[in-house]
Amino acid sequence: MRKFPPFAPFAPVSCAVSTHPATSGRRPGMRTQWQRHAPAVARWACSLLAPPWPRCCLVCGELCGQSCAGKSTAAVSAAGSSTGLVGPMRLPGLHSGTTTESPDLCPACLGGLPWLRAACARCARPLPAPAPACGLCLRRPPPQASTVAAFLYEAPLDRLLPRLKFHQDLAAGRSLALAMAPAFAAALADAPPPEALPPEALVPLPLHRSRLRSRGFDQTLELARPLARALDLPLRADLLRRQRATAPQSRLDAAARRRNLRDAFSVDPPRLGRVLPAHVVLFDDVMTTGATVQSAAQALLRAGVKRVDVWVCARVG
Repeated sequence: MRKFPPFAPFAPVSCAVSTHPATSGRRPGMRTQWQRHAPAVARWACSLLAPPWPRCCLVCGELCGQSCAGKSTAAVSAAGSSTGLVGPMRLPGLHSGTTTESPDLCPACLGGLPWLRAACARCARPLPAPAPACGLCLRRPPPQASTVAAFLYEAPLDRLLPRLKFHQDLAAGRSLALAMAPAFAAALADAPPPEALPPEALVPLPLHRSRLRSRGFDQTLELARPLARALDLPLRADLLRRQRATAPQSRLDAAARRRNLRDAFSVDPPRLGRVLPAHVVLFDDVMTTGATVQSAAQALLRAGVKRVDVWVCARVG
């Protein structure tokens, strides 16, 4: 009977690797070789994963690289120059260069979004001119240090956000996150010296588990994921918890909203090896009276967070 050599499944495999002159005769390992070729491999993988069909605008239905039907090229250029957001997304002060991700919106619809130009710096209430605090914030200062809203809750935001929230249209959420990311990047770049230190975490406003079970997903978290990736901020969805199921805020007035959200949020204690961040950004999709974000900001401050800023996708005027 023929005898075979013993099977060695974990025997080391040697491979010839060329020696680089800068390594002084040392052979670079596989990790060094992969780090050297990783950018080219990433570009090649993205080209394979890119959809073969052209992307259409979520608002008007036209191709994203073309202008809307009935709008002249001069109007599209004027809309793009007024916002500075047409084309691949630029993130000032956070990334060098231009990212390849762009929202599924044509230049005219992207420039025609209801950008919030002037607002109160504390609560993002729309004002005729920017101000550090409005009259309501002077009488009753909110717990957050600042509030930045990218858009007004007007058309077409009042159609795109419900598509994400009630119809599980994740493409609309990704496009909104990429569209509003430069506005938040500009807010970080323009921060005065005491607030110049970047936040340590992006905390999405959570849903209660019963609402999450019925809806199937958290629309604020789906907006925060691409936003945190674009701004290179750590996403801490585990930090804040909604401990009490509250009534829908849309059915209540301002005073009832504050009572409805009293002690509705809590902060989980830090896990082993993780500390509570000192500066966080609380993110929500729509802000009406601010009662929800104020209740969540108070819970974070009571837990030991030193500074809480608020970012919202859209602000109701």
